[in-house]
Amino acid sequence: MAARFKMKRKGIGQMLRMPGMRAEMLRRAEVIKSAAEAISPVYMHGADAGRYKASWETDSTARGGRNRDRAVAYVRNGAYYARWVEYGTEKVPAHHVLLRAAQIGGRNG
Repeated sequence: MAARFKMKRKGIGQMLRMPGMRAEMLRRAEVIKSAAEAISPVYMHGADAGRYKASWETDSTARGGRNRDRAVAYVRNGAYYARWVEYGTEKVPAHHVLLRAAQIGGRNG
């Protein structure tokens, strides 16, 4: 006889918010953060020397996603100029550090 499965939305929601799921999302974010730190460009002059590389941080919550119904983790850079490093400007080429780190972290996670 074939096995039967009946999905319950409430149970799926509970599973997506479990502490273990949140811990796994944070673990994956830490892998991406490590990759981002490794490939971050370092500006060696002035008061901001090394700030970008040192500003990577992770965070997680059990109430994330569009519907606030699942565990998520975030990787972000707190340097005020992080978006210009990522996407570039008219004078500075884009480095896409977070994009490349997510690609590397996805393979190493």
